[in-house]
Formats: sequence, structure tokens, C-alpha cells
Amino acid sequence: MDTRIDLLKRQIRDIPDFPKPGIIFKDITPLLASPEALKATLDLLLEHYRPLKLDAVVAIESRGFLFGSPLALSLGIPLHIVRKPGKLPYKTDVVEYTLEYGTDRLEMHQDSLAKGQRVVVMDDLLATGGTAAATTQLVEKQGARVVDCGFIIELTFLGGRDKIAPAACFSLLTY
Repeated sequence: MDTRIDLLKRQIRDIPDFPKPGIIFKDITPLLASPEALKATLDLLLEHYRPLKLDAVVAIESRGFLFGSPLALSLGIPLHIVRKPGKLPYKTDVVEYTLEYGTDRLEMHQDSLAKGQRVVVMDDLLATGGTAAATTQLVEKQGARVVDCGFIIELTFLGGRDKIAPAACFSLLTY
């Protein structure tokens, strides 16, 4: 096993019963506070994504920005962001998606991507997959292609990977 993965695992803090009873929240703030772990995270992402010849990184609000920004910078490609409604100042494309109880929406500037661009969708956590699937729809709406969806943590027991298929999925840590 790569010792960097072990370093990352040691930096993830479990918070029981947050945000509600029965949930074990995976807290990435210790990872962010450790320069060594944060560098290892970026290095592992770069090793995976550099060979894919990507055209852009699409990062999901808000923790996806933390990993998408340095990834895009290191790869020398643009970063585009996906946000909740009303947060972007220019014309946006919108996708509505289903939550456990109700719906939500995500937006991306209409001029973010060009037809045929190869994109990675980046977020910190893959749980049920709804947000990543909606982001994939936004990317495709602009004519680009999701080559991969990347995550720091994947909660495999929630089956989120199935919602983003057929797009590839890469996770550094799985629980």
C-alpha cells in the first residue's frame, strides 16, 4: 500500500452523530491542516490525472474547490465551478436533481466549457452521488465530456458510484 494513503487515512477524523444521530461524518479539516497530507493528496491526484490529458477541472461547491483549484493549477488547465443557485453572477446553465426529501439545483456559467472538452469533476466526498450526477449533466449540457469524477473520500455503502456511471470514478479513500 502507498504510505501516502495511510497518511491521508490518519488525517480523516470521524465525528459520530453529525449532522444527525446515526451518521458518522468524515471530517477532512485535519487533512487540510496538515501540509504533508495535503501535499500527498494533491500528488496522488496529479499522478492519476496527468496522463488523462484533460482540458478542464469542474469543481463542486464548496469543498471541491479546495482540491480542484490546485489540481487545475498544477495541470495548467482551467478551473470551472459549480454552485448552488444565485451564487454565480453571469448567465448560467441549471440542473435540478432529486434529494432524499425534495429537490435541489446546481448552476454553472454558460460559457464555462466548449464542445468536446475532456473534463474531470472534482469534489471531496462521494456519498449518494446526486450532486456529482447533476454536475455531470451540467458538463454534458455544455457539450463537454466527463472523463472522470474524482473524490478524496467515497462512502461505498451508499452506492454513489452507480449514479455517475458510465463516467469513471476515482477515490483516494474508501469507507
